[in-house]
Amino acid sequence: MPDERPVLSLVVPVYNEEDNLQPLAAAVRKALEPAGISYELILTDDGSKDGSWEIMKAMAARDGRIRAQKFAYNCGETAASEAGMRAARGQYIVTIDADLQNDPNDLPKFLEALQHHDVVCGTRVAARGRGDNFIRVASSRIANWVRNSLSEENISDAGCTYRAFKRECVDKLKLYRGMHRFLPTLFKMEGFTVTEIPVTNNPRLAGQSKYGVWNRLFKSFHDLLAVRWMKKRVLNYKIAERVN
Repeated sequence: MPDERPVLSLVVPVYNEEDNLQPLAAAVRKALEPAGISYELILTDDGSKDGSWEIMKAMAARDGRIRAQKFAYNCGETAASEAGMRAARGQYIVTIDADLQNDPNDLPKFLEALQHHDVVCGTRVAARGRGDNFIRVASSRIANWVRNSLSEENISDAGCTYRAFKRECVDKLKLYRGMHRFLPTLFKMEGFTVTEIPVTNNPRLAGQSKYGVWNRLFKSFHDLLAVRWMKKRVLNYKIAERVN
């Protein structure tokens, strides 16, 4: 790994994605190398039960831009995301799924939007139906409506975890289990600017989806109430004048 800081740190939580890891690395390389964008790919194995870790180690050994770390046991997507963020060296951090439904070809668009905003969220609304089945689309839309209603947000695709942000955004960030779903709100609470861009939604080609009605809506309901409470209780003040 070169000493200079890469432009992008791609943070990837991994759980049983052995067939998707090498295609993901190839897709990232194809999307960024021609544009001359330096990057690192940070893979965090969240206690996979397949061959993901062995593949990750081999990938890291072949390519210095790939960094791999492994949890001692399954800790959840929020923990895997935070571990990747804390290890990131890049000027900008991107959270991207391992299953290739998030298209690396959208990465330059994120970089462009980051020149004007602190946080950029992907929205799959325009691409719905191309990469998901009916149950996933319906559950995602219902969950999105409930999240926005209770958290008083207007994120058009709150369930999309394909996001990019300046690295200083994570300095004060304190995550709890399940809170990766609410990163845009948490960033806004810290005073950062948030925008959205449309992203491609590819079909999953290998492995099994970890999402459904249960973990899209019901499982995150308590987390949503916690975020609602935090928004209403956040300290908000401005110093008018100082002497000495």
